[in-house]
This record gives sequence, C-alpha cells and structure tokens, in this order.
Amino acid sequence: MAGMIRKLMMSGIAAKVIQEAKKPHNQAKIKKFISDFQNKNKGGTGRTRGY
Repeated sequence: MAGMIRKLMMSGIAAKVIQEAKKPHNQAKIKKFISDFQNKNKGGTGRTRGY
C-alpha cells in the first residue's frame, strides 16, 4: 500500500516539474544552471575525492 502511494506522489511531483520546466522563464534558469554546472566541472582533472 505504501509503495503505491509513493509511486502516485512521485508521478505527481514529476508531472509538476515537467509542467514548470516548459515555462519560458524557467527554461532560462535551467539553461543557466546547466551552463554553470558544466563550467564548474570542466576545471581540474575530473577526479573527485571520496571524503
């Protein structure tokens, strides 16, 4: 029963995220976030420390 409720909640959350991502002002924010994230990860050797 709990698994079914969890799936319903997750599908509702996913639907809301997709709905918000379609809005133009949110698309600009998403593109900026992805660009910043990619630029941040380009520096260095690409290795991360596990601690």
